[in-house]
Amino acid sequence: MPPLEAGANAPNISLTTLQGKSFSLEQARNATPVVAAFFKVGCPTCQYAFPYFERIFKAYPKDKVTFVGVSQDTKGDTEAFTKRFGVTFPILLDDTRKYPASNAYRLENVPTTFVISSAGKVEFLSVGWDKQEVTRLNELVAKAAGTSPAQIFKAGEQVLDFKAG
Repeated sequence: MPPLEAGANAPNISLTTLQGKSFSLEQARNATPVVAAFFKVGCPTCQYAFPYFERIFKAYPKDKVTFVGVSQDTKGDTEAFTKRFGVTFPILLDDTRKYPASNAYRLENVPTTFVISSAGKVEFLSVGWDKQEVTRLNELVAKAAGTSPAQIFKAGEQVLDFKAG
């Protein structure tokens, strides 16, 4: 079964952050649209994508869009990942025994990134690394923030067009 598609109702997820705080998608999306990027720490495509997601996160006001990662790994491994790849946006921990959030979103591959509207609909999803889709994600976050898209790919930087998840 493929992941949820644009237009689908986004299942509410309630998870714990790396810092032990509770996170409810329903509460977060009532305040702002939510970007949720699911990942595994050992996934090479996730390792490639997350520094770019960090650039998007840092480029916009935090009160306009909620940006979270959803880890499918242990707390310790996830903490090491965030340090290694410079990720500062909030990270949620999916239960590694049952993966309730990943299963609710019908994930088959990571990274899989969703934009969830304040109305609770999936507005956008991207599986793996696709430069055009990451550009679109950046545009959607900029629009939600009420600003022009930030430059997330640096001049002269060689960025892959595609990398499977």
